[in-house]
Amino acid sequence: MGLAIPIIGMGTYSFDNDKKATENAVQMALKMGYSHFDTAQIYGSEPALGNALGKAISNGLIEREELFVTSKLWGSHHHDPVSALKQTLMNLGMEYVDMYLVHWPVRLKPWVCHPLPKEDDFEKLDMETTWAGMEKCLELGLCRGIGVSNFSCKKIENLLDFASVVPAVNQVEMHPMKLLGFKDVVQNPIIQSIALKHKVTPAQVALRWGLSKGASVIVKSFNEERLKENMGALDLKLEDNDIIEIEKMEERKIMRGEFYVNQRTSPYKTIQDLWDDEI
Repeated sequence: MGLAIPIIGMGTYSFDNDKKATENAVQMALKMGYSHFDTAQIYGSEPALGNALGKAISNGLIEREELFVTSKLWGSHHHDPVSALKQTLMNLGMEYVDMYLVHWPVRLKPWVCHPLPKEDDFEKLDMETTWAGMEKCLELGLCRGIGVSNFSCKKIENLLDFASVVPAVNQVEMHPMKLLGFKDVVQNPIIQSIALKHKVTPAQVALRWGLSKGASVIVKSFNEERLKENMGALDLKLEDNDIIEIEKMEERKIMRGEFYVNQRTSPYKTIQDLWDDEI
């Protein structure tokens, strides 16, 4: 039996890592019907998310089985995914996560705990060992599914050469213009004209486009009105013509991961190496 992933989720990354703001936003989202929450060890939001979800469960607002929680393995923990996930579960106050992802195809030295690694922070990537550790997490019941994040199609194909468990998810940046920035997307005249036609917001059009691709979308906002607006995308029906117009928009990535590229220590000497030309 496969995992059912709620089609819209809330991301919990925050630049200032304000734990109270994160907790309040998660509580608001739960009341609006969100049940899918995305975090990562490197985000620093696992404890706040866990606190908010724990309170909601103890107050009877939602059952743990109704939640879908995703976290991610940071590069400095590739040597021991089981220990890393156990720490994540302690942070969350949970017995398991629903999905555990390899955050990037990058292995860092064990003490590297910042999101922008320096040149001397890299170690040789050994995805076969990393993935064996991820499979062990699954075997031990610490998670219900395992997958990857920010992997190119070619890197997934390479992973399939030795994986006993096929990755259930590849979480990647996905929106019209793929990485110009969401602000640029919603200000695009094509998106705005479609929004005007359907009497909805440009953000709802962009999110509905993602859903029309069969993707589960993660949206990040701690603002109450935006959280409501994002959920409203579920009620929008785009026409075939709308999709065709959106498909004409230029694709560019925002989160390209340039900080994982260097000539000396990284396995990726160019941005094309990192993405296998999928940029």
